[in-house]
Amino acid sequence: MLKKYGKTLIVTTIIILLPMLAGIILWNKLPEQFPTHFNAAGEVDGWSSKAFGVFGLPLILVVFQWLCTVGSLKMDPKAENLEGKVFSLVLWITPVLSIVMNALVYCTALGMDMNVQIIVPLLIGLLMVIIGNWLPKCKPTWTLGIKLPWTLADENNWNRTHRFAGPVWVVCGMVIMLCALIGGAFLWVMPAAFVVMIAAPTVYSYLLFKGKIK
Repeated sequence: MLKKYGKTLIVTTIIILLPMLAGIILWNKLPEQFPTHFNAAGEVDGWSSKAFGVFGLPLILVVFQWLCTVGSLKMDPKAENLEGKVFSLVLWITPVLSIVMNALVYCTALGMDMNVQIIVPLLIGLLMVIIGNWLPKCKPTWTLGIKLPWTLADENNWNRTHRFAGPVWVVCGMVIMLCALIGGAFLWVMPAAFVVMIAAPTVYSYLLFKGKIK
């Protein structure tokens, strides 16, 4: 099965590493102290060396991509259910994050004023909307989806839980994006949205398991 996704894995790996090329081109313009972490207010609160920022971050993401992909395909007892567009979509999440996040880091390092507190929640919200759209199509696996004892043990519970969770994730993702644009007092809604995204499907699946929902 790994062979089936070999080309996609290679292409996504190249994309993840593309920021390294940008770093080499901009090397002489980049500062020695590289911003690598931002707080909730979008301010830099973590620094690393230029070498780590240019080479280390993309390489860490590549290792993460390969470990997750190979581990899922080789170790998941229900790996046959990972086949299809859903898993292919998942493989593209890390490359997109690599491009966006490294672009933010480079721009910040070069002194540009980036609205991280807006861009990052927008990206997260969009990701949640995309995930919410494919959740109803997700087959039972130990790798993807809402993995609970009762969802993994009962395919009907799994399917109904994911059909319920899909719209919940889409709405919450849109709320997160809206809050990112509004900001201010509405920022408290974002963590609440994350709680709803996790709690609502969990409670629904448990009530379904206990026969409280027909």
